[in-house]
Formats: sequence, structure tokens, C-alpha cells
Amino acid sequence: MKIEAIDLFYIALPEITRTADGTQDSLLVRVKTDNGLEGWGECDASPLVSMAAYVMPMSHSNIINIREALLGETINSPADVIRLRNRAGEYGLDVQQIDHAVAGADIAMWDVLGKHLGEPVWKLIGHDTSYKKLPYASVLFGDNPETTRAIAKSIIARKFRAAKFGWGPIGRGTLQDDIELVQAARDGLGNETKLMVDAGVVWGDNVDEAYERAVAFSSLGVTWLEEPLRTEEINAYRELSDKIKANNISIGIAGGEGADFFRSADDMMVNAGLDFVQIDVGRIGGITEAKRVADRAKDLGIQYVNHTFKSHLSIAASVHVFAGYEEFNLTEYPAGGSPLILGLTEPTGVFRDSQGFIKASDSPGLGVEVNNDAIRQYQRIIKIEVDGQVLFESENP
Repeated sequence: MKIEAIDLFYIALPEITRTADGTQDSLLVRVKTDNGLEGWGECDASPLVSMAAYVMPMSHSNIINIREALLGETINSPADVIRLRNRAGEYGLDVQQIDHAVAGADIAMWDVLGKHLGEPVWKLIGHDTSYKKLPYASVLFGDNPETTRAIAKSIIARKFRAAKFGWGPIGRGTLQDDIELVQAARDGLGNETKLMVDAGVVWGDNVDEAYERAVAFSSLGVTWLEEPLRTEEINAYRELSDKIKANNISIGIAGGEGADFFRSADDMMVNAGLDFVQIDVGRIGGITEAKRVADRAKDLGIQYVNHTFKSHLSIAASVHVFAGYEEFNLTEYPAGGSPLILGLTEPTGVFRDSQGFIKASDSPGLGVEVNNDAIRQYQRIIKIEVDGQVLFESENP
């Protein structure tokens, strides 16, 4: 089959705030083939910036848009998807946004290939089995301990067995302020529920600040401290990890969502002392590259966990990546109330079973379909024009 169209849909809630919440807008990519099939993918980046990578005029041989790289190309096997993902990267060699942008097309190509071959994506990328994963409710800290405690109680009411609290006021005040926030989350969850903390790179390169929190949070049964430092501070991460291990502090260090290409993720896994590597399929260039990281994590003995704070389309894509690794048993599961999480896919989403687990679908492709009514409701209408030539104009899904 051949790729005959690559369609882009910029969707957003009516009001966007500065809250660190990635579920407020998104870019969806639809790949249509000449046999009537379509696949869908989602990018985790600024939608308009990513759209430019699909339609921008050529600057020279290393700045050619993604559509030109993919349209008219044949896609009949996993090797074709990998070839085309690499082709898009070569065409956009000097495009800084290329990995974030091409992620949507890569996911959509795996989806449409699975539908064409009648196989789930996890089989196409080399897994033999789809193992269950424990989803952790991923939420933001409340503005204070009382609000945080209430959020934690609501998570328990929804029968989650694990939760991660992040961003908000964490790291913005004193050590005692942070302890009180995390204690409130623990109080609301109870002692039997896994608790993780996402610091949102708040301590930059300050190992001492991060270490103080790691010690304090370990006494509250926190599984990992996520992104305590900036992604590029590899040496500081190693120093923090070594100090935690040397003093037998029972908390892991997690990071990697800021890795937007394979070598960056590999650098963190090899040199930063991570216990958990968190990869966003919508940032690193799609399922193709995320699977490379999962395989490498397996070899290095580091636990791979998806980073996902988008819709259930991204959750579905993410779980396929590491479906076949039984030991990679945690998955991020956004638990906010955004309609872009809850209403964008049909069936409604990646469902938890009666024991609270999820797994990659056995259905062809990703196992979810996009709800066109939701796209129409939240679609931003875009027209990109240069010297009277229309490079892109929004259309109905």
C-alpha cells in the first residue's frame, strides 16, 4: 500500500493556562493509504511548531518537510516503517523540532500497518506477548497539602494502586514545605499505594537540594524521585545517584522524558545512574525510536517506563513499545479531567481491568480509534500561506 495523505489536526481546550499540564492541546497526525486505511498518531510538543515541520518550504537538502519525505511511499512491512522514519529524519536533518514532529507520523504508520496486516503493533515491533502493566495515576500536586491530600483520596476512590504527584509548588519553598506536600499525598493514598514524586527539573544542577529531598521522601515510601535535575546535567545526576546508593537510601532516580532522540536517552541510561528511564513516544520520534530505548534499557538492567501526559491515543502507543517486557511493569496514566484525555479516542480509552491493570491491545494497530466529533469540537483552524501559496489549511476530520 502507498501513503496518499498526511493530515494534521491542531486541537486545544478553549482556554490554555500556564499550569504544567500537557493535556490542554495536541497535534494529531493521520496517515491515509491508497487501500482506504488510516492510522493515527499524536505529538507531544507545541502543535503549531510541529505542523511547520510537515509543511515548511525546503531550505536546502537537509531541511525538507516530513510530508515530502513520506507521501507516495510504500508501506507494507515493519522494515518500511523504519525506513520511512529514518528517511524523514534525513530530510529534516537540520530541523530542530524533527523528532517531536515526526513522532506523530511514525505512530500513525505503525497503526495503519497493523490494520493492513491484521496484527497489533506490539507484535510488529518484535514482542511475543503483551504483559499487563500497573498504571499509576499521574497528577499535579495541589497548591497546598490540603488540596494534595484531597487529590490523593480521589485517586484511591477511583481504585488506582499507584500514583505520581508532580510540579506545582514542589521545590519552590523550603525542604519542610516539600515534606509536607509529599506527606499529604502519602496520607491520602495510604501506605499500600505506590507513590512517586516528579520534581519537574526544579533543582537544576543542585545535587545537595535534590539529595536532601531524596532522603526525606524515602522515609515516606516514595518509589522514585523523578527529574530532580535538568536533563542535560548528566554528571550531576550521576553524583546524586552515587550518593544515594552509597548511603543506602531506598529511593530510585527517574528521568529521560526530555530525551528527544535515542542517543540522548542512551547517554542518560549509561552515564546518569538512572534506575528508571522515562521515554515519551511523542517526543523521541515515535514507536520506532522508543522501542530502541526499551531494548537498550533491558540490556542495561534499567526499568523502562513511558512518559505520557497526553490523550489515550498516546497511552495506547506507549504501552505497545514495552508490552513484551514483563519486568517493565509500570505505566504512566494521566488521571486529570481534560476532555482531550477522556474523549479523544474510541473506545473511550485504554481501560483498566478488574485488578487495576492495563495491557497493549490485541486488536490490529494501536487498538483505539480517534473520535472525530472530539476533533471537530476542539480543532483550531489554521492556514499557513507564503507569498500567496497555501502550504496548509485545516480540514474536517
